[in-house]
This record gives sequence, C-alpha cells and structure tokens, in this order.
Amino acid sequence: MRYTKQEIIKIADEEDVEFIRLQFTDLFGTLKNVAITRSQLEKALDNKCMFDGSSIEGFARIEESDMYLYPDLDTFEILPFRPHQGKVARLICDVYKTDGTPYESDPRYVLKKVLKEAEDMGYTFNVGPECEFFLFHTDDNGCPTTITHENASYFDLAPTDLGENARRDMVLNLEDLGFEIEASHHEVAPAQHEIDFKYDEALKTADNIMTFKLTVKTIAKRHGLYASFMPKPKYGVCGSGMHTNMSLFKEGKNIFADENDERGLSKEAYSFIAGIMEHMRSISAITNPIVNSYKRLVPGYEAPTYIAWSATNRSPLVRVPAARGVGTRVELRCPDCAANPYLTLAVCLAAGLDGIKRGLVPKESVQQDIYSMTSKERDEAGIENLPKNLYEAVKEMKKSSFVKDVLGKETFDKYVYAKESEWMEYTSQVTDWEINKYLDRI
Repeated sequence: MRYTKQEIIKIADEEDVEFIRLQFTDLFGTLKNVAITRSQLEKALDNKCMFDGSSIEGFARIEESDMYLYPDLDTFEILPFRPHQGKVARLICDVYKTDGTPYESDPRYVLKKVLKEAEDMGYTFNVGPECEFFLFHTDDNGCPTTITHENASYFDLAPTDLGENARRDMVLNLEDLGFEIEASHHEVAPAQHEIDFKYDEALKTADNIMTFKLTVKTIAKRHGLYASFMPKPKYGVCGSGMHTNMSLFKEGKNIFADENDERGLSKEAYSFIAGIMEHMRSISAITNPIVNSYKRLVPGYEAPTYIAWSATNRSPLVRVPAARGVGTRVELRCPDCAANPYLTLAVCLAAGLDGIKRGLVPKESVQQDIYSMTSKERDEAGIENLPKNLYEAVKEMKKSSFVKDVLGKETFDKYVYAKESEWMEYTSQVTDWEINKYLDRI
C-alpha cells in the first residue's frame, strides 16, 4: 500500500501507535531495528534518524560510522503480534551516508541496483519463495533445543502434527500484515513446516521474507516453541530450504511463456535458466551462505546437489513447474533461509539477465532422476556439482568478476572476508563427532 508522510502520521494517531521500529537488514541477512516513540515519527519520516553503522556486522568502518535511516513509506505496518494499546508499527528503511547518497553495502540497495537494470530492459521481476522451518522445544531458560516430541511427516495433521495450532496463528498474523497465504502444511521431517505466500515484485518479496521470519519466530515463542530457519539442524532428516520461484514480466505479460514452444517456454526463459546455471557455483556462497547450508545439500534428502534443469522431475537444481501462461516460472531449489534475501534475489536476477543479454542456451534438460545416474553418465551429460562446502563456494565466488560487479567491490570484499573467517572458525572446532569417533580409540 502506498502512503504519504501525512497519512502515516494520521494512522499512527488514530490507531494509538506509540512505538515505531525502523528496520533494516545487515549484510548477512539479520534483521535490525532502531525503536522510536510517536514523538519522533516526524523526524524519522524526514530521514533524520541516525545510527552507528560501525556496530552493524558488514557495515561501515568506525571512521565512517554515522549513517541515516530513510524509511520506505510503503512498508508502514502495525504489528498485530504486539500490544493492542500503545501499538507498535514498523517501517523498513534504506541506509544512507551522511552526504545523502545510498550506502553501497546496504543489501536493499544492492537489490535495487539490479532491479533498475531489469527495469531499463523493460522487465519486472516477480518472486515467490517457499520458506521451510522447524519448530523445536525450548529448555528451562527459554533457549532453543533440537528436541521435538512429534513424528509427523509430509501433509500430516493434528494430533500427529503437534505444530498445527502454532502454524495456524502464524498464518492469521501474516494475513493481518497483508500477506496472501496460499498454503501451509507440515513438511517431510518431524517438526518441519512450510508456509507459502503469494509472489510479488522482488523488493516487496525480500521485505516480506524478513517480516515472515520475524512473525514466525514471534508466534512460535508464544506457543513455547522456537522456530529455526537453520538449513540442517538435525542429522538424518531433510533440511529446510527456500525454493525460489522467479518470473519476468513485460508490459503486464509473463515473458517466460510461449505457447508455441513444446515446453511452453520462451527464448528468454531458456536464456534466464542458462544464466542461472552458468553462474550458480559462483553465487552459491550467497544463496547458501553458512557452513550448515552444505549439510543440507547432500544426496538422499531431496535437496539438489547437481547443476541441471528439468520441466519434468524434481531432482535437478532448476525446475520449471507445470503451470503455464501467466504462472510460468523458474524454480531455483538450492537457496535456504539463512540467505540474505536481498542479495540472493539480486544475484539470481543478475545471472538470469546476463543469460538473456548474451542469448545463452541451457544444456539439454535432464528427464531422469539425477541421483540414480552414475558419475560417468553425469559427466557425459555435462552435469556439474554444486560446491560441497562453504570453503569451495567462497573460492568460486572470489574468482567471479560477475558477482563482484553485482555486489560492488566493497560489499564483495566484506562478504568474502567474513565467510572465509567463518570457515576458518568452523574448521578449528573440535566436534562431538570427533570425540565420539576417536577419543577412546587413539
């Protein structure tokens, strides 16, 4: 919904809004906020709220720390899960420098840059995510565990699905926030759930993903549970992904659709797929950004591990769902909810646009189950692996001038440094697995 400053002030007064959260997202996808009272709202709407960027991970150096929050007026929402007297609202903000220019490492700015490129080509980028999560018990101190007492599986319902009531409340609160919820259900693993909301333009979708995660976690806590978006919190069961459905529209028409093609796909759709596949290894550190992401991306648990595409089966990385016409879309199946949605959508769109601009053609689609193919058959089909771990993914990213151009050099360097540090920290740990495996044997 579109608002003016005056409309926001009027709503705040009429609805008894006492607190406003000025929200933004750091480089690694963590939601942050500065809370102000109603008395400071006019100041915030005039872009005069300052914060210390040097304290935010991946943001400014200490000598350039002063930054401003510029609220996006269209993101004003009253939070339904906060008090009904002295209500709390939120505004999602862009980050600006003291000279009045956008801060280059603001993830929202990175996405806006690529969206402007798409707009200059006449395109609107629409995205529909499928966000999966686990609901676990908390301990006596309210801290999260990986304990669950349920054994429900795909599409099960209560009483087997012990999270049904929590999921219902999540859906109702999301609808109060303006989400159009298309479906919600129990997923494959015990305690695993999925709530799907309707696609929207990419910037709105990225904002929605951040709001979705906050809402799900807040409502889970009310039910005495902890909602975890960790990709692989438990060994031996399926992990959680964020399948990302993408389409390009031009003059109100889905340009991925072509009824004259045997698969119903346009030349642009094929080139978009080819662009994604060409750059996939170099963008994996963004779509799958943490050490744990690669514990999910292993054979046997329904997550993709090979760079291929298909319109008929679910084992490849890129799938074209059956819907055609206005619903024609490309589904990228590797991202997970640890990813920064702004950066993820930015690199995916940029890769697809690169494919279109260069007229790339994807390799032949794979009709059979890739996991049942031999390594020789995969080699003959030219099917590459996704990176096997974060180290390999960052190594691929460092070689990519494409990713550096999308993120900007400063953001690129910060991201690479942080992820290399994360890998080094991980590899220096002594794990329970090592103790159990070796301590009494060596």
